[in-house]
Amino acid sequence: MTDANGLDGWTHVYSGKVRDLYVPTVLMTDDDTWTGDPMSLSPVVLVVASDRVSAFDHVLEPAIPGKGALLTSLTRWWFDRLPEVPNHLAYAEDDRYHDLPPVPAEVADRAMLCRALDMFPIECVVRGYLTGSGYKEYVETSGIAGIRLPEGLADGDRLPEPIYTPAWKAPLGQHDENITYERTVELVGETVAEQLRALSLSVFTHASEVAEERGLILADTKFEFGADRELGIVTLADEVLTSDSSRYWDLEAYLTGPTPEVRMASFDKQIVRDWLAANWNQDETEEPPVLPAEVVEQTAERYRALVERLTQAL
Repeated sequence: MTDANGLDGWTHVYSGKVRDLYVPTVLMTDDDTWTGDPMSLSPVVLVVASDRVSAFDHVLEPAIPGKGALLTSLTRWWFDRLPEVPNHLAYAEDDRYHDLPPVPAEVADRAMLCRALDMFPIECVVRGYLTGSGYKEYVETSGIAGIRLPEGLADGDRLPEPIYTPAWKAPLGQHDENITYERTVELVGETVAEQLRALSLSVFTHASEVAEERGLILADTKFEFGADRELGIVTLADEVLTSDSSRYWDLEAYLTGPTPEVRMASFDKQIVRDWLAANWNQDETEEPPVLPAEVVEQTAERYRALVERLTQAL
């Protein structure tokens, strides 16, 4: 999963399940050791989205062709439609970054040059519809993240209003933990916790309107934020409103589909999850099976379809 090879002018410092991070190589000393923590020293980080796909906390084989470029282009598209929300993109015309090495051509379509942020350990989840893990929690507790919901809701029902249901971002290899809003106050303080909630709900509401204009439903999504190291302001980071961070449904299918599977067919890697659940017992001692070619292509097509639907001119 980890590609330790640097790019021209950039040195690899971290890999998650699906993204690789690089900092300018000039941070390294002559003896090829770090002069300090590269993520804290560097004013920027090159975020490269890979084509890797993960499910059930495992990175799977093979990758989904074109996935990284599609998600990166969609994130940039959404940033352009959220001009009032600070985001982490660093712009080459900014004098602070004029000495940076160029973004290497081999990753240009799937890379974002970003200002380094002090990330908050919160996944800011917003739900407009009841489904997925939220529905499972509702069945057990009649609510989600401490928010009580009306009785009698079914899987896929629209909620009376969008709700903010945060999660604690666990270290790599551990499971994220759903938490209450009160717990986020304990983790980041009352002022930041309120900003995270307000920004998340505001962006979700706006994005839902944009999606509906294009015949789509934004059922739920998750955002990540960090503090700008120079200004201290809460800043939107990572991928935004993509297939990997959001659940989109086709509006017409949702209204007229004959089965829940048709009504809530999502533009994401659900095909991968369904196939893996049917063909692997999730035994931690065994590697997951290789994805068949048809599952890979069907997943790639769902990613492409969402980008085309959202970015089409109206």
